[in-house]
Amino acid sequence: MNQQETYVRIDEHGIYRVVGTRVMLASVLAAFHQGHSPETIQQQYPALSLESVYGSIAYYLAHASEVDAYLKRQDAEWDKARTRAEAKSSAVVERLRALRKAGVAEAS
Repeated sequence: MNQQETYVRIDEHGIYRVVGTRVMLASVLAAFHQGHSPETIQQQYPALSLESVYGSIAYYLAHASEVDAYLKRQDAEWDKARTRAEAKSSAVVERLRALRKAGVAEAS
């Protein structure tokens, strides 16, 4: 019986990553869903071999419902983090927002 190669791991924080790298599976899949070829994805992420890109995509296709549920949870976490960050913005961020708003008003 052949051992199946493992291309995806779940790290200590629950993040799906390509084995042997810090590249998130979500990054590979975002490019894949945008229509990028595995060769183009590998060029975008030099830490990945072409085999690991294909293997990661194959992993997703074999576990689509599980990975899609994970991606939805990750999106929800990012939304929460963004909301918290916007609520606690620093004086520098507030100043930049005011400058941007003033620039938009001047351009109108």
